[in-house]
Amino acid sequence: MKRIASKKRDTKETQIEMSINLDGSGTCDIDTGVGFFDHMLTLFAFHSNIDLRCKAKGDLYVDDHHMIEDCGILLGELIQDALADKRGIARYGSMRLVMDETLCTVDLDISGRPYLVFNASFTRDNINNYSLEMTKEFFYALAMQARLTLHINIAYGDNDHHKVEAMFKGFGRALRQAIRVEGTAIPSSKGVIQ
Repeated sequence: MKRIASKKRDTKETQIEMSINLDGSGTCDIDTGVGFFDHMLTLFAFHSNIDLRCKAKGDLYVDDHHMIEDCGILLGELIQDALADKRGIARYGSMRLVMDETLCTVDLDISGRPYLVFNASFTRDNINNYSLEMTKEFFYALAMQARLTLHINIAYGDNDHHKVEAMFKGFGRALRQAIRVEGTAIPSSKGVIQ
């Protein structure tokens, strides 16, 4: 069974087309109008081995909030759709990732019980036209829609770029582990993950 999904999200604030292939090679085609965010999604695709296409337009004249949050919502929905009943997946993933002076840990469970723990602080407000506060909002929206239990922790670090980059790379690597097919059973003693 191919683990692919595609969707459009069309609101008064954003118009987004996105598709994923969970069994890809990490190729991507991304344009959201927020350069740093495009870079982070590219890193996520590369490190997860998920093929990702995202074409988005929106009210960036207001700010980047709607664009980044809605991309998180849509990516979460696509992950949930592509995993279907979760049969055979490893379910859990963990990554301890260094980015120069920064150490980030990402732990996740494709549990059906959405939750986000996010421990990170930043020393500035923006990287170019990317609002650093939107990092948490993106991962929150994604975790809620993909129904992941997701813990992201920056143990230490000085450079905000490195912190965010470590999160996206770490999330990609942890998700890559969790979606790996290693059997045929649904990985829950309940017999279902919803």
